[in-house]
Amino acid sequence: MPTFEVLYQAAALCLTYPDDEFRARLPLLREAAPQLREFTDHAAVTDPQQLAAHYVQVFDFDNRHSLYLSWWHDGDTRRRGMSLDRFKEVYRAHGLEFTGEELPDFLPAVLEFASRTGNTDLLTDHRTALQQLRSHLTDVGTPYACVLDAVCATLPPTEH
Repeated sequence: MPTFEVLYQAAALCLTYPDDEFRARLPLLREAAPQLREFTDHAAVTDPQQLAAHYVQVFDFDNRHSLYLSWWHDGDTRRRGMSLDRFKEVYRAHGLEFTGEELPDFLPAVLEFASRTGNTDLLTDHRTALQQLRSHLTDVGTPYACVLDAVCATLPPTEH
């Protein structure tokens, strides 16, 4: 499987809250990951406050747009705790300790992990969640859908 470390890192940055740091990185993101140009071009010409409000509207108010991968399989159940532990175990197995403010299944964290380690197991294991998220983002017409399109395009096809 070809490596997609740069794309994963760029996608991780595109799927985090669009603060001033994000805006400063936009030119680099645009050049480093041409697969994300639809989104980076949109972000570059959108008023920063509007982009931030759009992010909140898309990702914070609708569970069908959840960036937390275990939510797609476990929802808000006790079982989700075991899933979150598995994410941490995979990180530890690669010498990384998850210390982020977000949960370990937060898609930008998983993408950053894949970027740093080259290990795409967490992405592949949660391919169905990624495809569902991509579909829902496409349905609402948000430019964030192209980020998921690019990530999903890197995953091997599902086996039947």
